[in-house]
Amino acid sequence: MTSISGIGTGTTGTTAGSTTTSSSSSTAGSSGSGSGGTPGTSALLSSAGIGSGLNVNAIITALVNAQQAGPAQQISNETTQLQSQEAGLTALSSSLSSIQSTLSALTSTVTYNTYNATLSNTTVGSATTLPDAQPGTYSVVVSNLATAQSRTSGAYAAGSAVGAGTLTVSVGSNSMNITVGATDSISTIASAINQSSSNPGVQATIINGTNGAQLLLTSTKTGVANGFTVTAGSGSSSGLASLATTLNTPGSHEASDASLSINGIGATSASNAVSGVLGGVTLNLAATGSTTLTVTQDTSAVTGAINNFVSAYNSYVSTAATLSSYDPTSKQAGVLLGDSTLMAVQSQINSILSNGVAGNSIGSLAALGIARNADGTLSVNSNTLNTALQSNPGAVQSLFAGSNGYATVLNSTLDGFTSGNGVITSRTNSIQQQLTNLSQESAALTARMNTYATQLRQQYTALDTLMSSLNNTSTYLTTQLSALTASTSNSSSSSKP
Repeated sequence: MTSISGIGTGTTGTTAGSTTTSSSSSTAGSSGSGSGGTPGTSALLSSAGIGSGLNVNAIITALVNAQQAGPAQQISNETTQLQSQEAGLTALSSSLSSIQSTLSALTSTVTYNTYNATLSNTTVGSATTLPDAQPGTYSVVVSNLATAQSRTSGAYAAGSAVGAGTLTVSVGSNSMNITVGATDSISTIASAINQSSSNPGVQATIINGTNGAQLLLTSTKTGVANGFTVTAGSGSSSGLASLATTLNTPGSHEASDASLSINGIGATSASNAVSGVLGGVTLNLAATGSTTLTVTQDTSAVTGAINNFVSAYNSYVSTAATLSSYDPTSKQAGVLLGDSTLMAVQSQINSILSNGVAGNSIGSLAALGIARNADGTLSVNSNTLNTALQSNPGAVQSLFAGSNGYATVLNSTLDGFTSGNGVITSRTNSIQQQLTNLSQESAALTARMNTYATQLRQQYTALDTLMSSLNNTSTYLTTQLSALTASTSNSSSSSKP
């Protein structure tokens, strides 16, 4: 009987000798290509699942997703919730800041101290006001306008020299010295005057008339106090001294002050822009004559500031309603429904606006004509507001801008929410930190899942290698057993008589 070790992979029925040779060769080949833990077997596995027949990639993906789904969803939900809260707080802060921007006008004294001034005879001039003006009607008579001093030299031939020396031009206690050369003309002198850094307030002009060139000196400001004098220094030429004398001689265009009376009280002014005579009013005189000055308070600034506040407040009410809303049909809630910060804002604002202002003759917003509507918004009764502004503007100012006025108290309260260290800012900073932490958790989760996937792939690769080895061993044994069975069958047939 042929031994099992002598059976090769050659054709069944070969002789023992050839079988042995073939067996030796076949065994070597089988050893080189089998899996049984040898390197050759591993090299044949080009992708996971070949040895086991399993869809390893799909299995790994499913296992990783199952492990990752819960934590990832939790991170996603928390991130979405925090981002919604942050957006809601930002919208709330923006609406509160809009209210505060209107409160600055309501607390400014300029808003309440704005006046209109008109002249019945506009040919006399116009009038402007300052915040310290007082309403009233005044009779104004202008008898003289302020003028600037102006003097002219004699005529000179074009380019002719005047004479050397020093020319001094003074206005009040200020003066300048012009050094004149022997060949300098009045044109050269005019340029030197205009370009001097110590010019006390005169303008030099050359007028080329029928008799020749003349130097015109004019004060840059009106009024007697702004008149000038011209002198020639000692040692100056006779020509320069003559020019100085001519320019220093009074003529028909001397400086004068404006002269006027207000309600019979006389006054003068070096300028035609008369200020300081009637408190808070500047009269811009253009001609002599009589006129009536009327000063009235301009309530448009106050009315505009109040309407702007009401508009900003109503916008806030709308924003707050959206943030705290709930739709029972869709079961959708506003992003700040039940939020403690929003509720605190609403409570404190309502408390301030609902209470009166102690010690104020108007006392409340309602008495001023600012009513609260059923939906929480405010509306303004213009007639009631205008009546209050006309009858008692000081009380209106105190109602908003006083130490315990609505605008003063409300602005201070809102600062506690909107300032750099306010409640909303602190909440927003906290949310941003939480979002940063969640982002880091997400990155860490991804890293863990990558490691988990790598471990699974290593395990399935080892399983594939083992399965491939077992399959090769099974195939080998099956082949050997089949060959043995065939050899045994042939031997039995040949031994029969």
